[in-house]
Amino acid sequence: MNNSNGMSVDNKTDLDSIVTKAFLDLEEIEVNLYRGSNLFRPVGSRIVFGGQVVGQALVAAIKTLPPDYLAHSLHSYFLKGGSYEQPIVYHVDRTREGNTYCSRSVKAVQNGSPIFTMQASFKKEESDPFEHQFTMPHVPEPENLMNTTEILQQVLKFPNISQRQQDYIHKRLAEDITVEMRPANKDEYIMQKSLAPKQCTWVRAIGHIGDDVQMHQCVAAYISDTILLRAAILPAGMNNAVSPKRFMMMSLDHSIWFHNLMHTNEWMLYEAESPFCGGGRSLVLGRLWRRDGVLAMSVAQEGVIRTLKSQL
Repeated sequence: MNNSNGMSVDNKTDLDSIVTKAFLDLEEIEVNLYRGSNLFRPVGSRIVFGGQVVGQALVAAIKTLPPDYLAHSLHSYFLKGGSYEQPIVYHVDRTREGNTYCSRSVKAVQNGSPIFTMQASFKKEESDPFEHQFTMPHVPEPENLMNTTEILQQVLKFPNISQRQQDYIHKRLAEDITVEMRPANKDEYIMQKSLAPKQCTWVRAIGHIGDDVQMHQCVAAYISDTILLRAAILPAGMNNAVSPKRFMMMSLDHSIWFHNLMHTNEWMLYEAESPFCGGGRSLVLGRLWRRDGVLAMSVAQEGVIRTLKSQL
């Protein structure tokens, strides 16, 4: 698997992570004030990638904290689509300083107008003998699965694929790869037929991120917005993954609960399911599992999902 610069992601320990060195890198411009540049716009989207905004906001909040505080939850709203052509400024309010818990409020601004807000809470590690969790889904191991690049290259060989679809796939293949994804069921990625609104995908960040636990939380926040709303459109089928967009999709809010430490360079299973879609909105719930079966993170997101008029 190669990125658009021709470098093999199998040599990930030899690469600087695009996620941390570019997409999550912030410039401090004043106390509690940070600027994020090098914004990423996915193919088919007109706005900046929401996961990058969540990740950068968490980076900004963490920059105001001691290193022994880790995020345990964040709750955010996307107020308007951000432009990928100009920097985002993050304002951090230090809303609570406690012995065990700290809180931060972050507002992301472009052209003097807020585009995103986040409330995040942090705490020092502690242990308790009472604990429980769900059981990780049983799916094929990532080594036995194709990644999304290989799947799209295979789709290009399908008979009767239109020129429009080919052009769209070539644009997808030309994107810089920041997260490698291996769907447990490639049909859930291609979406040629109607499927249940559930999916499982192995994910890992590309590039060497290091041992900074706080940064791995920020990368996990970035990753958390990669596949969520896709689960909601699985019942629609009809080549949604290999064609220009059939739906207008946009995140409205995004919440994360961090349960256990994770290393985002290692394979993690991202489980997502959509219990409801209707009235132009959908709710999607996600769980990010470490490969050893430990639940690392839970996610919830509501998003806009509207059928484009051209498809009616």
